[in-house]
Amino acid sequence: MKITEEEVRYIAQLANLELSAEAIAQYSHDMEEILTYIDKLDELDTSAVEPMAQVIYEGTETATLRDDVPAPSFDQETALRAAPLKGAGYFKVPKVIER
Repeated sequence: MKITEEEVRYIAQLANLELSAEAIAQYSHDMEEILTYIDKLDELDTSAVEPMAQVIYEGTETATLRDDVPAPSFDQETALRAAPLKGAGYFKVPKVIER
């Protein structure tokens, strides 16, 4: 599958990235290789392979690795004590996404 540089520019815009012309060409090539490999994997016959719910260990579909138990934590006042900016009980952070 051919990935055009225009498609790479579009993806970069969605991710709010600025890429150089060299990076765009490299990503176009890399993404094309990845999709070619995926096409090759699609050629494999997996009809005899049993579906898996967990790759790490055998267990039921709802099995978890550990119990979800609350752990000791900071209270709100302690957590905000070192914050450079705070207000109304929350951390204040600068805006990082601008369009």
